[in-house]
Amino acid sequence: MQRVAGEHLDHVLSAVDGSVVKTLSTIAQAAYLKNTRGESKSAWRLHTHFDVDRGVPTRIDVTSGKNSGKSDEKNVLRARLEADHCYVMDRWYAQFKLFDDIHAAQSSYVCRVRDNSRYDVVQARPLSTEGSAAGLVSDEIVELGLGSPASKRPDHPVRLIQVRTTPSRPRGKRPGGKTGPPSDGVLRIATNLLDVPAEVIADIYRHRWTVELFFRFFKHVLGCRHLISTARAGIEIQTYCAIIACLLLALWTGGKPTLRTFEMVCLYLQGWADQDELLAHLEKLKPRVA
Repeated sequence: MQRVAGEHLDHVLSAVDGSVVKTLSTIAQAAYLKNTRGESKSAWRLHTHFDVDRGVPTRIDVTSGKNSGKSDEKNVLRARLEADHCYVMDRWYAQFKLFDDIHAAQSSYVCRVRDNSRYDVVQARPLSTEGSAAGLVSDEIVELGLGSPASKRPDHPVRLIQVRTTPSRPRGKRPGGKTGPPSDGVLRIATNLLDVPAEVIADIYRHRWTVELFFRFFKHVLGCRHLISTARAGIEIQTYCAIIACLLLALWTGGKPTLRTFEMVCLYLQGWADQDELLAHLEKLKPRVA
């Protein structure tokens, strides 16, 4: 498999994010918010590390659905940092202390920062022909956090790469909350990777969406939109069983399992399909040699 960053990066490329899965509203430990009718929302948050190059999750930590305190995605990641990883993150993770912790762990980060981020330009770098063609606006070494005391700003050199994209505006409310924050049409990507080409940094951030695709696969294909256990250990068992089944099917077939594959495995486990029928279905999923 071709690595996303190729020869430019020796770190393991890990997209990190959290996703909420619903559970029974009677589980007090999972209740984290009330809706407009005063009813409790009950869910667990799955904090996931996704290996972009291998296309597999490498770690999932389960907390309550509330994204604050010990369950805050930034705090959960901070407690799980490893050396020689490149953590690819969205705006929620844009915290100077977390940037410092990742840098101190001898790892790197590629993280989108907020549109209203304040900074001073220390060094402006020329864009390559490839970078300009990829929509890059600028490549600069900056001092982030002009609105914060000097002691709370990043303690290492930070590079800010700006990429042109499509502007977006909130579209009002949707079930479960509001849409995401607006975008002015420029992605601002902060990183401590100073020697990697700017267009490669932009491409690394583009692959952050692989973890979102995994969440969609986990919920809709593996059937885990709602969790059935009433205990944290049970939630973890259901989560890891689904992932193990996914990986085994991928190893067997050489491709991604489909919804039909999930249904076939369920029929086999329930006794409605025999082993020969299941194996015949899996054989159809294997790539054919031309």
